[in-house]
Amino acid sequence: MDKAIQLRVRKDLDPRQQLTVIKLKGSLISKGYTEIIHILDQDEEFHINTFETSSDKRNEVQDYITAFINQENLFDTITIK
Repeated sequence: MDKAIQLRVRKDLDPRQQLTVIKLKGSLISKGYTEIIHILDQDEEFHINTFETSSDKRNEVQDYITAFINQENLFDTITIK
């Protein structure tokens, strides 16, 4: 099973959205899901944030991200690829 998880993050964010995206990334690291998140340009509108996690935590991480997106109302800002 692939250990990489990719997040598609909109580039044009308001200050609240930027802070919330930083909060999500920080929590992924502080919870021990990953140590580093790589950021690449996809196109004019989106970045791709990629990180690796252990295969036994993959579903837990995806559930955490989905819950975070729902809780913070970031449906148009972040998607899991």
